[in-house]
Amino acid sequence: MKQKPYLVGISGGSASGKTSFLRALRDTFTEDELCMVSQDNYYKLAYEHQKDENGHTNFDLPECVDLEAFAADLTLLARGETVYRHEYLFQHENQKGELLSFKPAPIIICEGLFIFYHAKIFEQFDLKIFINAKEELALQRRLARDVAERNISESFVLYQWEKHVKPAYQQYLLPFMAEADMIINNNTHFQTSLQVLQQFLQSKVKK
Repeated sequence: MKQKPYLVGISGGSASGKTSFLRALRDTFTEDELCMVSQDNYYKLAYEHQKDENGHTNFDLPECVDLEAFAADLTLLARGETVYRHEYLFQHENQKGELLSFKPAPIIICEGLFIFYHAKIFEQFDLKIFINAKEELALQRRLARDVAERNISESFVLYQWEKHVKPAYQQYLLPFMAEADMIINNNTHFQTSLQVLQQFLQSKVKK
């Protein structure tokens, strides 16, 4: 009988360093060993998103993401089925990106802001990891990323942080940090935590 995949959920606040951690983790496994699925590709199209009192789209709400589809696809992957999903294009929110395929593997990593908030996703995880960072550091990281990579003005990044990011973190993420099996404080580096997780997951692959 084929062994059930080991499902890992990795969440954390915006600019906590999830992407860097996930990239470093993925690089130590082959595609046959590990499949990584991001909540980012489950964002709804822009016209479906809510706007705040000033008419700006708030991307930091669970309602912006098709979490039901994410939960269903995760179930399919766990059953050994390949999942197909169009890439979500930031800055081109009403266009569909290329069709991506996610193939089942012994280790399935899921990442995203709201994956612990949604019960049908949360209950599927064998291991739950929360990546944390000091607020002032996370804000500096977000400023550096959004201004350089997404061509967003510094003033609007700060607006989003105060009006969207911080309230969402307090309501939809922080309450679930205590539910995590492992908390990684990513203020200076994550190498020790990364090595521990790599070794643990390698043992799951060997089984």
